Amino acid sequence: MMKLYNETCFECSKLITQKYSTSFSLGIRAFDKSFRYPIYAIYGFVRYADEIVDTFHTHDKLQLINNFRAETFKAISDGISLNPVLHSFQQVVTQYGIHHEQIGAFLSSMEMDIEKKVYSEDAYQTYIYGSAEVVGLMCLRVFTANDETLYQALLPQARSLGAAFQKVNFLRDVQADLHERGRTYFPGVDFSNFTEEDKKDIQEDIQKNFNDAFEGIKRLPNGTRLGVYIAYIYYLQLFKKISYTPANVILQKRIRISDTRKMGLYVKAVLQQKLNVI
Repeated sequence: MMKLYNETCFECSKLITQKYSTSFSLGIRAFDKSFRYPIYAIYGFVRYADEIVDTFHTHDKLQLINNFRAETFKAISDGISLNPVLHSFQQVVTQYGIHHEQIGAFLSSMEMDIEKKVYSEDAYQTYIYGSAEVVGLMCLRVFTANDETLYQALLPQARSLGAAFQKVNFLRDVQADLHERGRTYFPGVDFSNFTEEDKKDIQEDIQKNFNDAFEGIKRLPNGTRLGVYIAYIYYLQLFKKISYTPANVILQKRIRISDTRKMGLYVKAVLQQKLNVI
């Protein structure tokens, strides 16, 4: 019956991923089957931690994140949890040797969102590392299947990919972050006077992350490369659309990529793999 319990817990993480992100769900479907449950488990964990900060406004968020942290490490220590998200996650942590420091850094970044409103350069870099780069490293642990040499070789590019995704999210969500949450992530940028030059500087930094990340994607093992590439091109397309959008419009609405366009990109990526373009 333990096999059934494990499976239902992973299915819960899969459902969370599908409900919250069409982009990542389509990407995960392109992985070989053995990689899907572990990545669902990682996504479910980080998604629910993020919900504490962004959704549970009528509750004590600091207490909730502290409880979640304690429950996470207890699940890892015990090798079991009655919380299906934590149960599936702890299995992946143990199986693939995900560093506890990375988990702690992620949860600390979530905690930063409770208090931080304007980010300095140091706080920004710390937040990017904890909220996004370590998630890329957790996934890389799964993709490299305990091959430490390959993991270390691809570590910088995995961090770049996580950073690119997060920075695109910041630009996409700048209206909501500024007006609904009172947050300003990009250091030194005055969004009450957000200029095209400000936007250009941010975009150049993001483009560097994308360029670096692509070099790592090409070196990923078979069975993982296509799925990561699909997520990459979704975000790259979103980034291009944001880049073409004037700075004043970014402050007024959230830029999106339609599901129809995502499916088109998915098919294109599959064809590119068959032609050995990636």
